[in-house]
Amino acid sequence: MNPSFKEMGVSPVLIEKLKHHGIAAPTPVQEQAIPVLKNGQDVIAQAQTGTGKTFAFVLPILEKVEPSQPFVQALIVTPTRELALQITREVKKLKSEDIDVLAVYGGQDVAKQAHRLNGQAHIVIATPGRLMDHMRRGTVSLESVQQVVLDEADQMLEAGFLPDVQEILEQTPGDRQTMLFSATITQQVNSLAKKFLREPKRITVKAEQVTLTGIKQLLYETTDRAKQDTLIEIMSEHRPFLAVIFCRTKRRAKKLNEALVSRGFESDELHGDLSQAKREKIMQRFRDAKIQYLVATDVAARGLDVEGVTHVFNYDIPQDAESYIHRIGRTGRAGGKGLAITFAAPKDKQALRDIEKLIQQKIERRSIDTLAPGKREEEESVKQQRPTRKPKRRRR
Repeated sequence: MNPSFKEMGVSPVLIEKLKHHGIAAPTPVQEQAIPVLKNGQDVIAQAQTGTGKTFAFVLPILEKVEPSQPFVQALIVTPTRELALQITREVKKLKSEDIDVLAVYGGQDVAKQAHRLNGQAHIVIATPGRLMDHMRRGTVSLESVQQVVLDEADQMLEAGFLPDVQEILEQTPGDRQTMLFSATITQQVNSLAKKFLREPKRITVKAEQVTLTGIKQLLYETTDRAKQDTLIEIMSEHRPFLAVIFCRTKRRAKKLNEALVSRGFESDELHGDLSQAKREKIMQRFRDAKIQYLVATDVAARGLDVEGVTHVFNYDIPQDAESYIHRIGRTGRAGGKGLAITFAAPKDKQALRDIEKLIQQKIERRSIDTLAPGKREEEESVKQQRPTRKPKRRRR
């Protein structure tokens, strides 16, 4: 029988707060990580988004933070602003009123952040670039940090943040506890761990067991020329309640979004060219179902955690298999059902083989010709979860 939060030594106060947010039992990554982290050991955990990994490190941190000590005690470093904000929301759900938490990321007023840091935040959740900025300005001190989390480590290193991450770790005490969470354990991630972690416990949660449950996966073979019309036809037929549509580049996301809006769909785009304020505004509109379709790039969608996403469309097939799991994990959350539809052009054969090898299954092929009669079975289960209110389509 799986251990409960109580048996794992989580405090009654935190257990009550978890229950309040509908969390009664730990996920596999929480079961494995929490007891080890409460013991003070370093950890390397291989786990995807959607496995409950955030609470796996947040709970042990909240158990150890001492509110009466006015300095930064825990530092969580993450690759994107969206992920920093998401983790901050999760921490705020569980923390006591006397624990001060601060998100530090680009696109915000540096002076305002510096002022908040001087107010002595206990937990800082930061992107590497902006944290380095504060370190250079002398507006943050990491000399008393006891716990450091590197979240989505593979993404941070792929994005070129290795020098920043090394510099950040060098500015923290040598006896700190370090927790590294990553979807994939690449050579770069292993090298970083070898240099900065002390006898870490290795934890692995298989992605396909946790991320793909409840997600129906379909593949439409098409061409680049026909892709847009195919997508619009499928969207018109399926009428998703909330959908994320992934594009390979910012330019393609912008172009596709313009096409959808011109066809009367309630759509918006999410990519790195937008200001932080604009991105947050779009995200809020999507959460509130004021827009139904979010056309996004992979980097912009990092940390995107919205309840009620019924469909994920891979307009452009991801070039690595891990990203496929990250993308489709945006739907089918919290025990619900979801639908992931991927478009593949002839040039995508190798990428498709890699994806099917990783998920250990062949994705069901569908043809646009059989769309109307063939789509009902999986649609019914997704439809049942939709809220009763239905967003209106924009008038042309």
